Amino acid sequence: MLFQTSRVEWLIVGLGNPGSEYARTRHNVGFRAADALASLAGVKIDRAKFRGLSRTCELGGHKVLLLKPETFMNNSGEAVQLAAMYYKIPIDHIVVVSDDISLPVGRIRVRADGSAGGHNGLKSIISHLGSQSFPRVKIGVGAKPHPDYDLADWVLSSFSSEEEQALGPAVDHAAKAVLELMDHGPASAANRFNGA
Repeated sequence: MLFQTSRVEWLIVGLGNPGSEYARTRHNVGFRAADALASLAGVKIDRAKFRGLSRTCELGGHKVLLLKPETFMNNSGEAVQLAAMYYKIPIDHIVVVSDDISLPVGRIRVRADGSAGGHNGLKSIISHLGSQSFPRVKIGVGAKPHPDYDLADWVLSSFSSEEEQALGPAVDHAAKAVLELMDHGPASAANRFNGA
């Protein structure tokens, strides 16, 4: 078991909120991307550990831990910190997939690091890890329809049927961007997938 523990190279975190009522909301596209990666590996993310659901698997020749925090978005950092400490994963090998309201629905943006940009899940992870130097893959979920629209209501709203059509390919691109990032680094992943 100790041998296996030391072999996990990457922690891939999909952000979202637990519970079926949140499954199709804008805030949960990170969960969808994590499930897409699990599907590529032929596994399900269904083991309760690290205050989330997780599964170790092989992706593109890399041993990874897929993690979906069950702490609710604002406390995502608790789960990420537990998993990262357990497997002794370096900060630049923690990849976080999240929603981004500054991008049109279905657009992808890969970043090597950066601030939380107002995203509470990223804010929690930065706080718990004590660093913002982890790569992330962001999936566009669209901006609020007007400035007075409550942000929490917006990210917890569901996609329209037209938006869902754009989201399918986006989740697939996000999963492929994670694989590219592990193989060739964030710059290569950004070059291939930003704007996709």
